[in-house]
Amino acid sequence: MKAKDLGIAVVGSGRIGTLRARLAAKHPAVRFLAVSDSDRAQAQKLAELAGADFHSTDNDEVIEHPQVNAVFVSTPEGEHAAPVCKALELGKPVLVEKPLALSLNDAEAIFKTLQATSGTLRVGYSRRFKECFLRAKEQMRLGRLGRVSGGLARVYNSRAQTFAILKRDPHATPVLDVLTYYVDLMNWFLDGNRPVEVVARGQSGIFRDAGYSAHDVTWAIVTFADGAVVNFGISYALPANYPTQGQSDRVELLGTDGTMIIDDDHMEHLIFSEKGIPHPYVPGHSVEMAFLGSNTAGDWAMGDFWGPLGNETRAWLDFLATGRPSIHCTPEQAMLNLKTTYAIERAAATGQAVRLDGALS
Repeated sequence: MKAKDLGIAVVGSGRIGTLRARLAAKHPAVRFLAVSDSDRAQAQKLAELAGADFHSTDNDEVIEHPQVNAVFVSTPEGEHAAPVCKALELGKPVLVEKPLALSLNDAEAIFKTLQATSGTLRVGYSRRFKECFLRAKEQMRLGRLGRVSGGLARVYNSRAQTFAILKRDPHATPVLDVLTYYVDLMNWFLDGNRPVEVVARGQSGIFRDAGYSAHDVTWAIVTFADGAVVNFGISYALPANYPTQGQSDRVELLGTDGTMIIDDDHMEHLIFSEKGIPHPYVPGHSVEMAFLGSNTAGDWAMGDFWGPLGNETRAWLDFLATGRPSIHCTPEQAMLNLKTTYAIERAAATGQAVRLDGALS
């Protein structure tokens, strides 16, 4: 297939926007790169690092640039709607970071614009692009587990990263900002079998005492349309020096004809250094022992970036350039993920079961 030349705008020059821009700059189809950030110094810094052709403090200016034909939206979660809608209105395909939005109102605004423009929008659930979960999806596609009757997905991390996330946006709780990855995985694995009811409990303490509403621990049981039950759990309140650099997780699927267990805790690759290992998410924070491979996005090694976010970014640029089919999360799937995570939050807050079949639409 003949590749289409790409002009890419990256809106938001934080950690993820920086990775997206640097990866885009390396892609053979990208001929023009623009970046933006409300912080002028941050935008200029990324422009220099990635070799961008243009940078601005005005998101609309880079989205509207005549040489831009596709957009990454990597702003904080609560600021997705405006740049996504702007790009869609201009007919430019968008990959926006997960979750789709932090409010159902913003998500609905994005959906209305998408429907009005018939545009192209995907959502950056990069766990889909981690090799272990790609292998799992392939086994599901081949039907080797039979009908899935239940499962588990749980994820741990240190409170150091949670405080960094909450400082950026106090509404970006561990459930909405992180457990959403695993809600997406299970919804993807059980494609066509929608979640219909949520029961959840949360325990508060560490974050509440610091002035945030986020739970230290949340556990939920989600029932799917055919009766399958999946246990979701998250604790992002482990001690600040816990060795995880992003996510330590475990996923299990129980079927009538097979069982699949994915141990993604990363305890098989440890490093201890008295010089300290910098935390990839938390500036100024380092640990002496780290689980290598636990960085959610991936890692720089030998001059290139390896891992889920790298795989996802390259696959999106390949899709834009050649039309190659992609497995990126669709807006409809992202909306279901958002409604499910909100249902988990509500069930944990009220102690009551929450129905998803219309209750949150």
